[in-house]
Amino acid sequence: MDFKPHGIMPAMVTPLTDDEKIDEPALRRLVNHLIAGGIHGLFAVGTQGEAYALTFEEKQRVTEIVVEETRRRVPVYIGTGAITTRETIALTQMAERIGADAVSVLTPYFIAPNAEEVYAHYAAIARATRLPVLLYTNPARTGVHLSPDVAARLAQIENIVGVKDSSGDLTLTTEFIRRAASAKFHVLAGRDTLIFATLVSGGSGSIAATANVVPQLVAEIYTAFVAGDLARARQAQARLAPLRIAFDLGTFPVVIKEALAFMGICSGRAKAPVKPMVDARRAELKLILQNLGAL
Repeated sequence: MDFKPHGIMPAMVTPLTDDEKIDEPALRRLVNHLIAGGIHGLFAVGTQGEAYALTFEEKQRVTEIVVEETRRRVPVYIGTGAITTRETIALTQMAERIGADAVSVLTPYFIAPNAEEVYAHYAAIARATRLPVLLYTNPARTGVHLSPDVAARLAQIENIVGVKDSSGDLTLTTEFIRRAASAKFHVLAGRDTLIFATLVSGGSGSIAATANVVPQLVAEIYTAFVAGDLARARQAQARLAPLRIAFDLGTFPVVIKEALAFMGICSGRAKAPVKPMVDARRAELKLILQNLGAL
């Protein structure tokens, strides 16, 4: 399989109406905003996209809209992770039927599978689809660790093409690169403050939530790095940091949604029980956006 996950893929939010339905016009606006910003792919129905709060039907509709609106301009990755192998396979096969280019599969959560169970989970998913499969580890949210040992074994499966590492642990990222990275297995940063460091260490790009808001800036980290302009790439990473650190201004994932609301792309609504940001924190976020030139 010659599919190469690389560059900057925004971890897209899922725009919602006030009654928590999928806001289809806003989702289409977001797709075009991101592509116009120079990103290299789209990643929908992930953690930032509130996949944990969406029904199967809602995930299917988001997938349909993103694939349709993208019109093959960039690759579309769909998050299909679930607690059970059976549900994950069903979501993966749904994404394949609709026309996604690849899937990103978060480790199971709530349960605590051992290393052999994690390996068997991913191997079964890979066998059940022709799509490229990107592993996804986010232990702070799932409580499940994907080890470099297991990743290296999974990298031997033809259509498992890489890993998104949202651990925030650069040692783990570099171990994925050392143990598993190859011409067919690519390591992507999932922590937006570590994009430059991941690239320097041999990674291939990033799936970044902040790219919803400032796609040009996040893409610049990658394009400058590839062009050999390390100073410009490092400067872009430094400029981005305040927006990523601002995630603590509200309950995940509302901060990026409220930033997009300031920009007129979608509402700031998240699935309950997540509430809007308080006014003082919203004012802090607005100042960060103004300093980035996003408003």
